[in-house]
Amino acid sequence: MIHDLLRLAGALLMLAGTFYTLAAAIGIVRLPDLFTRMHASSKAGAVGAGLMLLAAALAGGEWPLAGRAIAGFIFLIFTTPVAAHLLARAAVISGQSPGREGMRRKKARGAEKARI
Repeated sequence: MIHDLLRLAGALLMLAGTFYTLAAAIGIVRLPDLFTRMHASSKAGAVGAGLMLLAAALAGGEWPLAGRAIAGFIFLIFTTPVAAHLLARAAVISGQSPGREGMRRKKARGAEKARI
């Protein structure tokens, strides 16, 4: 009985994780600039992968597997914001500005260089 409930909870978490991961993938493709794409990948991607790891911990049925999945979840939660911050900082230092205006200016500069 309890094993069936754990498997059901694992399946529901897996579906939720799949939804968040799909939303992150769509966000990476559809959003206009680097910073919003990075936001989609770091937030929704981390939540999706974390839910899938928790689903594996619940549905696996073994303590060593659950321990590794939870350790992976904790590692993911701690490292994803740091990686997103470092990428954003590198983008700002390289001259990328957030928003559509920054994209227009960059495209205009590229067009000027192409004319020369």
